[in-house]
Amino acid sequence: MVEVNRRRFLLASAGVGVGAAGLLTGVVGCGTSDLPRPGEARTLGDNDGVLVIVTLYGGNDGLSTVIPYADTAYQDARPDLAYAPSEVLPLDAQLGLNPAMSGLSQLWSEHQLAIVRGVSYPKPDRSHFRSMDIWQTASPKEPVSTGWIGRWLDATGDDPMRAINIGAVLPLMAVGEKQAASALAGDSSPISTEVSESLTALGAADPHDTPAMSAVCSAYRSTRAFGAAVSPVLGTAAPTVSIDPLAGGLTFTAAATNAPNPLSDRLNVVSKCIKAGLPTRVYMVALGGFDTHADERPTQQHLLEVLDRGLTPFLRDMSTDRHGKNVVVMVYSEFGRRVGANASHGTDHGTAGPVFVAGVPVKGGFYGEEPSLTDLDDGDLKGSIDFRDIYHEVLSKTVGADPEPAVGTGRTDIGFL
Repeated sequence: MVEVNRRRFLLASAGVGVGAAGLLTGVVGCGTSDLPRPGEARTLGDNDGVLVIVTLYGGNDGLSTVIPYADTAYQDARPDLAYAPSEVLPLDAQLGLNPAMSGLSQLWSEHQLAIVRGVSYPKPDRSHFRSMDIWQTASPKEPVSTGWIGRWLDATGDDPMRAINIGAVLPLMAVGEKQAASALAGDSSPISTEVSESLTALGAADPHDTPAMSAVCSAYRSTRAFGAAVSPVLGTAAPTVSIDPLAGGLTFTAAATNAPNPLSDRLNVVSKCIKAGLPTRVYMVALGGFDTHADERPTQQHLLEVLDRGLTPFLRDMSTDRHGKNVVVMVYSEFGRRVGANASHGTDHGTAGPVFVAGVPVKGGFYGEEPSLTDLDDGDLKGSIDFRDIYHEVLSKTVGADPEPAVGTGRTDIGFL
């Protein structure tokens, strides 16, 4: 067998806090045909809701997404960026969607899109890193090391298939104190049976392990079983798994698709898993590039088109599927942008913004008050909805879980489900 220092491997993994999603991409890979199969088949129930979380990294400009086209203050604040009334896709007599979002506009007309307006949190932070941490941990008051989905995982057992991130880096929201989501991402090449046997030895239980090393072993075994369960669903001729104790997530070479954008690729994986009845209740995907300090209109419009062309076919596909009819998609960003434009035809970091919730179970319409464009907080929109109330509702109504371990006490549903 190939020599691998088991103790050093496990200590390194424990030192970087590897959780149930565990062992991350890039160092070695093994064919999933050699991996152990899970001990029992687990499937999604006919009435089990599925939550798909879409994170827009960079701070999406809500005022150019849900556009207050009838408000003269909007035109006055950003004369070079503002969309004319004739350009928008009207939602009502005051607000319209960005012209790139024709698919979501149709879902709105079918009452399958809810737009929660003015979403923020107390004392908003304009740092990308801190604000995203706040959204992903659901802890505005103080930094914490666990995410809201991670805490739900901690409270509900140890099945590694309950939550899956589609992407190379496991987001903070997916990491708990004892559990974490599984992850699918990228490409990898198969390796020899010798290395596969060595990796199996690394995950074997040992009475001399420290608690942290034992946790890593357990996470590793769960990750390998998860890979074996998912690979047939993706329909690859020779799917592969990558494992690295320091950097990424479980990695599959997925079947080729004709999807027009990377978000479509990721949602295609989600669709296959849902249609196959995998017992996963939460999926996470991401789209970046929304930090539009300069030349915002063409940049954001392209990204919103990517979002629309990824989400709309996915939701259409799900609406006719036995399991997909229970899917709810939530789209959020770490903050909105300032009301006024800057000198570079862009906008700077702001505060409140809209959150989209879509799917067959959704009660379409507006929720929350539309923020005033004249009654501002130092140039920023004032929020009226705490994002944790959205989390509370999707956890209780879609995932079917007690929201308190994830979002704390004092939260309430908004009513879109």
